[in-house]
Amino acid sequence: MRIRLAQTEDAPAIAALLMLATGEVILRLLGEKNQTEAEALLLYFVQRPSNQYSYENCYVAEENGEIIGALLAYDGAQLEALRNPVLNHIREHFNPEVSLEDETEAGEFYIDSLGISPNHQGKGIGSRLLQHLIQDKVFEEGHTLGLLVDKTNPSAKKLYLKVGFQPVGEKTLLGIELEHLQLKKQ
Repeated sequence: MRIRLAQTEDAPAIAALLMLATGEVILRLLGEKNQTEAEALLLYFVQRPSNQYSYENCYVAEENGEIIGALLAYDGAQLEALRNPVLNHIREHFNPEVSLEDETEAGEFYIDSLGISPNHQGKGIGSRLLQHLIQDKVFEEGHTLGLLVDKTNPSAKKLYLKVGFQPVGEKTLLGIELEHLQLKKQ
């Protein structure tokens, strides 16, 4: 397995994997329960630069030419600039009243989503993607990593705690109760 930065042509695979991780948020942003529209919206943004879901912010795990995992992360200081194209598009085409709490902020390199192919879950791919990002962003660049984990997903929280994240608070995003975890260089 190889971990690398994503490329434009990876967008369909990335969008499908991110939908596994963040689908509920996308559906709530749209203000509807149309899975097909949510998937199309995510693909639209993954394949474009300069937004929070862009391939530019994504690491992928690739095995035998297949993308089997995707980790989306970006500098929290850039949240507003990266989020604005997404929210403006949603307001124009789907949900004019949409608003969204800030899930990150300056001083945190934020892991937005981590999706692993259902056929490859339980094989340590998520851990390897996280370790890759930790090495790059925490140990080499000195960033604090942060993420939000759904309180109803204890297996995800267990993974994050296992690789060194610690609880630092709680947040609510579109009515979803989340725990805020961070990992800092010791």
